[in-house]
Amino acid sequence: MAISEITEALLAAKKESGLTFADLEAKVGCDEVWIAAVIYRQASASKEEATKIVEAIGAAPYLIDHLTECPLKGSLEPVIPTDPLIYRFYEIMQVYGMPIKSVVHEKFGDGIMSAIDFTIDVEKEEDPKGDRVKIIMCGKFLPYKKW
Repeated sequence: MAISEITEALLAAKKESGLTFADLEAKVGCDEVWIAAVIYRQASASKEEATKIVEAIGAAPYLIDHLTECPLKGSLEPVIPTDPLIYRFYEIMQVYGMPIKSVVHEKFGDGIMSAIDFTIDVEKEEDPKGDRVKIIMCGKFLPYKKW
């Protein structure tokens, strides 16, 4: 996956600052996953939000304007991802995509889950057999229009 120069600069500043995305959530007042999406240029921030992010990590002020621009979304190449963590999401959709789709249609009818009116939370769930990654996706249901 190619990472833009803007993202590289922001990630370098974040690393140098020693802050986590959870730390940034507390400082900026926005969700940690959304802040990561802004840094990876998959979401845009307001001038105020961008300023808070850039100042919190001590990045160059010129980056503020870049974070307010509408991004080109969808950074993955149109091939099977090779990063092991990202690949697991691909694998999950290969195995469970159609079952999830069927259950959603049974409960809601013919439509989709919005990725625009959407939130995602990543939680760590401690387990004696090995810690668990808990991902909660919440999107507005959008029924298909009939005409």
